[in-house]
Amino acid sequence: MGSKNKLKRFRENEGFVNVTQPLREDLLDGVLLSTNWTDVFGNENPIVLELGCGKGEYTLALARRYPEKNFIGIDIKGARLWRGAKTAIEEGLQNVHFLRMSIELIDYAFKPQEVSEIWITFPDPQIKYKRTKHRLTNASFLARYRAILKLDGLVHLKTDSAFMHGYTIGLLQGMGKEIVYSNHDVYRLGGSPDIVNAVQTFYESQYLERGVPITYLSFKL
Repeated sequence: MGSKNKLKRFRENEGFVNVTQPLREDLLDGVLLSTNWTDVFGNENPIVLELGCGKGEYTLALARRYPEKNFIGIDIKGARLWRGAKTAIEEGLQNVHFLRMSIELIDYAFKPQEVSEIWITFPDPQIKYKRTKHRLTNASFLARYRAILKLDGLVHLKTDSAFMHGYTIGLLQGMGKEIVYSNHDVYRLGGSPDIVNAVQTFYESQYLERGVPITYLSFKL
């Protein structure tokens, strides 16, 4: 994508009512913690996050399927996030919002037990050991998620990486956390919750064309 297109999208994001782009220093100062998401959405429905939402395909698909829930897609890439925000506006989806921010600051964006569910869809597995701190299911990130999740809140991990799937299971077992469901090949083995197979992103379809198994894991913290 050319730099002119990116700049145009950045400017459009600033005018979208369904996009929030807090500065890092403002996040650390607690600006978003004072946000009343009930006012943002106009209701008290459960809040569901998608981390690393990219163009918002999963966020949008979930919002269409579950109008009784509020969905917030989070990504640091503004040009990608623009696509999801624009589509939501075009379709008149009132239960969708996007946050442009680093996921490492997630606990600065939501109050304790404010979130009902978290979706982590096709994250970079960061396979090299020195990249462990960047894995979205490492112990540090899990602690952040636990801080904002309701006591019975679910985390969903859907990935094409057998490594990421196995790493997360091992970590959860070592921490004594509850694994609700696990499937290492959702389309071949079946049995997963309906929503796992019902929503398929562009990149996911490419993985499937190459015969790469898609895994799914849900757990509580």
